[in-house]
Amino acid sequence: MDIQSDVIAILQATLGVPEGAITARPDTRILGAIPEMDSMSVVGILASLEEQYGIAVDDDEIDADVFATVGSLTAFVEAKLG
Repeated sequence: MDIQSDVIAILQATLGVPEGAITARPDTRILGAIPEMDSMSVVGILASLEEQYGIAVDDDEIDADVFATVGSLTAFVEAKLG
């Protein structure tokens, strides 16, 4: 599975939306487009990404731009993986 697919699976599981509810496209909007997305969801998504990839995310690394789209969140994870 590629990183974007993993990101989408984590989003869907954390947000409790059905499989396929989040389109597998980099420009698919997340923040502001999915009603289930709130600050607690962000914490859960980050925890899942940290566990899945063995990365650590500092609070100062997170802003709205990271969660703007599937592509921006995927790029963030890719950057953390180096």
